[in-house]
Amino acid sequence: MKDKLYGLGLHRKEVDEIIVSLIEENYLNEERFAIQFAGGKFRTKQWGRKKIQYELQQKKISTYLIKLGMKEINEDEYVAVLQKLANTKWKTLQGQNKYTKIAKTNAFLLQKGYEITLINEAVQNLQSK
Repeated sequence: MKDKLYGLGLHRKEVDEIIVSLIEENYLNEERFAIQFAGGKFRTKQWGRKKIQYELQQKKISTYLIKLGMKEINEDEYVAVLQKLANTKWKTLQGQNKYTKIAKTNAFLLQKGYEITLINEAVQNLQSK
């Protein structure tokens, strides 16, 4: 927010006054932002926890608020979405050998921000089918 205000040509004193005013009136609330960001990116873009955490860190959100935002993601729903993404990717790789399918599925899910242990379980489920 500060960068945006500075980009508009405002001076430090003016920026500080605006920021304080926005916080007091609850327009600027990092806790609410972290919770909404984490839940929203998971539901709409199906990002994994690692990618969401990285994006929040890039936005200079505190570790405490990041953890609070991560609680917004239901564990059962998280695993179900991961399995659905893995299944969809696996089906697009028909005709390729087993190792290529595993590698490409792993790479896709890692890029989405999912944890390697959960990815391995999802891919093992696909191989056993």
